Amino acid sequence: MGTQNESSTFSRRNFIKSSAITGIGLSVLPGISFGAAPAGDKARIALIGVGRRGRNHLRNLMSRDDVIVPAICDIDPDAIQRSKDMITKAGVKQPEVYSANDQAYIKLLERDDIDGVVIATPWLWHTRMAVDSMKAGKYAGVEVSAANTLEECWDLVNTYEETGVPTMILENVCYRRDVMAVLNMVRQDVFGELMHARCGYRHDLRGVKFEPGVTFGEGALGEARWRTQHSLHRNADVYPTHGVGPIATMMDINRGNRFESLTSHSTKSRGLHDYIVNHPEGGPEHPNAKIKWELGDVITTQINTAKGETILVTHDTNLPRPYSLNFEVQGVKGITDFDYHTRRIYIEGTSESHRWEDMNEEGGWLEKYDHPLWKKYGEYASGSGHGGMDFFVLQAFVESVKRKVSPPLDAYDAAAWSAITPLSERSLAEGNAPQYFPDFTRGRWINRKPVFALGDEY
Repeated sequence: MGTQNESSTFSRRNFIKSSAITGIGLSVLPGISFGAAPAGDKARIALIGVGRRGRNHLRNLMSRDDVIVPAICDIDPDAIQRSKDMITKAGVKQPEVYSANDQAYIKLLERDDIDGVVIATPWLWHTRMAVDSMKAGKYAGVEVSAANTLEECWDLVNTYEETGVPTMILENVCYRRDVMAVLNMVRQDVFGELMHARCGYRHDLRGVKFEPGVTFGEGALGEARWRTQHSLHRNADVYPTHGVGPIATMMDINRGNRFESLTSHSTKSRGLHDYIVNHPEGGPEHPNAKIKWELGDVITTQINTAKGETILVTHDTNLPRPYSLNFEVQGVKGITDFDYHTRRIYIEGTSESHRWEDMNEEGGWLEKYDHPLWKKYGEYASGSGHGGMDFFVLQAFVESVKRKVSPPLDAYDAAAWSAITPLSERSLAEGNAPQYFPDFTRGRWINRKPVFALGDEY
């Protein structure tokens, strides 16, 4: 499908008011029907992985009256039970459960009453599950990052091109309200020709990587069971898409532009060791205090694009700090520096000379350029998770499934954004040597047109 029928993504249905939806739905959605399809036209979405993230998707899917959840899959009995309790509370039909072993999801994919699957499992399963879903004829909505190696990136692209069945990378930050306002500014030429951007994932995850106390791996809870292993074995930007995804949509990556090369730099690793040593349940003699961690505490990656822009991406999860995705967008007319803690802008000829303007002011920049999607559906999105952006990313996936069209964030995006991990790893291993991005589109990027957030609903 790739570039075929992309114009069809601009055909949208309007939301319409209807009777009250399920009890555990979005708190500000007292009555809304998604799409204008006949009553029987519903997307049948299964979930593979119903841990914390997967259950958030489950809750949002059950809040829609255009979605049926026929099946769920997880090998964790607690995750399954929590999901069943949610479903009982919602008053909807219990789905079939697949939980026998690591391959249980294969049996789920054999069902003929599933149109698409949402994959929210540990990272090492993302690509193989997305590939198996496409081969089974099911749309795959895959959580981030979508791939861990260049081979996996190619697996996503090749399977998509061979089967014609789409994968969507579920990068919710692309739909964050301030991010979409800045995207709107970029498209309306507020900053002029883009030159540089900054982004990243700067999030103190020490309490996530060790739970409880200083425990990880077998016997740990939540993501500490698997996520911490990546810090143990890999020195790379292992989680790039929250930052680079939004910037990629602004710079039209894979659609008139592409990532060409990168170089990466890493600090030494001290944060996780110090956390273990100083934790009340750890200490200098704790077995985990003797571990040598591969992941550098701060990793910076500089990307060059085909159109001559640069992007600085930072990964910083092992040190004490407030959360930040570190966004900055700069063009020939001005610059914005924005995140939860600061939202400021400077536009030459408009702003007071050499002084930042506050973007949050009433009637100011963020309000003026609030994206049409947020203006139209913002009140419905509240309560869906992560400030409302979870509503929009699932909306895009569900509507793509229903309409049988290519999603706005596709397999090429999943591959290009995820490729930062293995390329940064190789750059660091080779003394910060430049690494070159494969052209996952095989030249199609030259003629492909932007589609993200240009339609009425997604």
